[in-house]
Amino acid sequence: MLGIVAYALGAMYSPGPVNLLGLNVGINGQAKKSVGFCLGVGTAMLAYLLLLGWAGAAWINDETLVVVSALGCGYIIYLASKIARSSTDLSTNLNTDVNKHDNTPRLLNFRNGLVMQLLNPKAMVATLPITTLQFPAAGIQWFSMVVWAFGLAMLAAGAPGSYIVIGSLIGNRIKSPRIVQGFNWLMAGLLLAVALSIGIEHVWVPLTAQS
Repeated sequence: MLGIVAYALGAMYSPGPVNLLGLNVGINGQAKKSVGFCLGVGTAMLAYLLLLGWAGAAWINDETLVVVSALGCGYIIYLASKIARSSTDLSTNLNTDVNKHDNTPRLLNFRNGLVMQLLNPKAMVATLPITTLQFPAAGIQWFSMVVWAFGLAMLAAGAPGSYIVIGSLIGNRIKSPRIVQGFNWLMAGLLLAVALSIGIEHVWVPLTAQS
């Protein structure tokens, strides 16, 4: 059972669109407003763990993964554009206190966390080995599966939370708004790169392979 936790930690806490977004907003001083976002991420993972635990891999076919991946790419690009626009707004007032400015868009709410994680194909792919291999091998089913699902969902909620904390610690040391502006652009670029990689791996390659 320790293998389940070890795998979950590696899959959930590695850099990805959700965790990168948490890091960005932490640096922008919005850690206190991020609880809903983390709960949304955890709720999405709970839904996947329970759904795939009961339905198995049959629920996810190639067509479903392509559609979800395409929607997820679009949503990540949308959030990246909001971060980029916030950098433009910040440049108009470079005398703003870095730790108090409110130019960053309110990305960290429950709905954004829920939707972003539900449309993250990597979340589905990462959940499958737990529900279809590790749970059955450990004899986890029915009520015990619900307990494990809640525990792993809390672990998932803590992943962006940990990045938010790291971002907050870094942000508290940054005194120049120009640095925050540059970091926002960097995060927007990284999110676009993630969207591109997801689009190629989970949309373009499967579609071209079928043709």
